[in-house]
Amino acid sequence: MSEISPAALRGAVDLSSLRNRPPASGAAAPAPGVVDVVVDATDETFGQILEISRTVPVVVDLWAEWCGPCKQLSPIIEKITRELEGRVLLAKVDVDANPQLAQSFRAQSIPMVVALIAGQPVPMFTGAVPEQQVREVFAQLLQVAAQNGVSGSLAVTDGADQAPSEEEPPLPPLHAEAFAAIEVGDYAAAIRAYEKALAENPRDEDAIAGLGQVRLLDRVQGLDLQEARVAAAAAPLDLAAQFAVADLDLAGGHVEDSFARLLDLFAQLPADQRTPVRERLVELFGLVGAADPRVITARNRLSSLLF
Repeated sequence: MSEISPAALRGAVDLSSLRNRPPASGAAAPAPGVVDVVVDATDETFGQILEISRTVPVVVDLWAEWCGPCKQLSPIIEKITRELEGRVLLAKVDVDANPQLAQSFRAQSIPMVVALIAGQPVPMFTGAVPEQQVREVFAQLLQVAAQNGVSGSLAVTDGADQAPSEEEPPLPPLHAEAFAAIEVGDYAAAIRAYEKALAENPRDEDAIAGLGQVRLLDRVQGLDLQEARVAAAAAPLDLAAQFAVADLDLAGGHVEDSFARLLDLFAQLPADQRTPVRERLVELFGLVGAADPRVITARNRLSSLLF
């Protein structure tokens, strides 16, 4: 992106229903105290986030557990936010758990990152982007915020009045190897690391989930969505063409579209050609989660087509 402006999202995002109270006019708000510059935002707490955006720009990261590109982008955003030491607040929004926020931001695909300056939305980017581009956009965001009189700093408290959190145990070596490979975009190496972990422990649920996510990232890397859709439309029964669009849809957050495409394909194929489609559906179900209502609906349709 070459320029970010609060006017760019005017009319596209409606945050009025999320305010706890209208912002006060006149003098700037005092610097709020926060325990951390990275917070989990919810439908109920977002009014507080809007108030903080009068003091420092707030970066809103809309994500979901099943979203592979989110797992690539979110750590980069968090790292840069912490480096700024209170000049930016990062508010992480799980779109599945907070549907009102997802609707307010009109999140058609994720990851979606939007900033707030004095309560006004500012577009940043959609989809996973390289770290250098993220840094450039953050720098531009701080400039725009300063031009709009939002250039404060958050006072980070030590959280002494809260119960101490347990230190997370270190990742197993092969998991750490996979994460390191993902951070540099070497998905093939990450796949090998997860496969080794599963060879050692076939019940390693984290490795199973990680392998599915990184396989998806590997498959969509370098694909062009428009070209993939054209190819799929020209060959409605071609497995590779349909799989490519289904993968891109899932990676972009269009879960129902991804499932519907594969289920429609499954229904049209002869019985002896259906197995790869069923296996791909089962793999994508695992990425989204068995308890997700979209998975439950799709599983029910798959069962009806099988029997």
